[in-house]
Amino acid sequence: MPSSALTAAHPLKDVTSSDSALRRFLHGLPGVDAVGLEGRAASLATRSIKTTAKAYAIDLAISMVDLTTLEGADTPGKVRALGAKAVKPDPTDRTTPSTAAVCVYPDMVAVAKEAVAGSDVKVASVATAFPAGRASLDVKLTDVREAVAAGADEIDMVIDRGAFLAGRYLKVYDEITAVKEACGTSARLKVIFETGELSTYDNIRRASWLGMLAGADFIKTSTGKVAVNATPANTLLMLEAVRDFRAQTGIQVGVKPAGGIRTSKDAITFLVLVNETAGEDWLDNHWFRFGASSLLNDLLMQRQKLATGRYSGPDYVTVD
Repeated sequence: MPSSALTAAHPLKDVTSSDSALRRFLHGLPGVDAVGLEGRAASLATRSIKTTAKAYAIDLAISMVDLTTLEGADTPGKVRALGAKAVKPDPTDRTTPSTAAVCVYPDMVAVAKEAVAGSDVKVASVATAFPAGRASLDVKLTDVREAVAAGADEIDMVIDRGAFLAGRYLKVYDEITAVKEACGTSARLKVIFETGELSTYDNIRRASWLGMLAGADFIKTSTGKVAVNATPANTLLMLEAVRDFRAQTGIQVGVKPAGGIRTSKDAITFLVLVNETAGEDWLDNHWFRFGASSLLNDLLMQRQKLATGRYSGPDYVTVD
């Protein structure tokens, strides 16, 4: 897999040499045509999927879910149950794929790791004072190191939105690179922008490039903790960014929409966006994820309906 770090010889490396250089680069990116972006996202959402393709898409979506619990009331028992569900989402049908990962707070990483042991399911952990990110860099890095030491395969960090919105881009860049270093070689880094707080599509494009320049393995829309989370339009914009970044650097970066994706129809819409924008190379859980808690249940119910012709209903899947 391509490295997520730019080599010293790469032309884009110079854009992070100073705050002014980074600002010039980010503000020199093409402006986003909001009407065009939203129109294309809406158009792609109308694509119809036939039965065979729908079955494939549902299994693909299941395999891309980061099954998530990020609540103050999380217990070891809840995390163990979530891990068991991630490994075998439908115990009555062993052909059902496992999810990509379980996503938990750092103090639950060891429990999650034990719950998915022996499977391909990864353990992701939010860190860096999630979801607000209001902490010192030392605290954030300690958060990351503890999660990695406990066995986290992936770290989902939040950027300092206050610094970004104030135009302190190099501060945000330096934090991401420091967190990337704290991940070491064992954990991939997902960088969360909280797109609902960035106000404009231009800011989302700038944040996407900033995250990728700093070494993100994934760029992620949201924490799921604010009013506006993943949307087809903001995810389409981020897919364009990873496509264009790979074209310029040869480095492939993943995308993770999170928050508000609840139904199979929603998930299939996002898969269409991936295929039509970034391309088939991203149609794999190494490069695309859904951050979700309730989505998996709907995918399982739709899968059962395709297999049996009957809609089993929510009583036939576990309540998370």
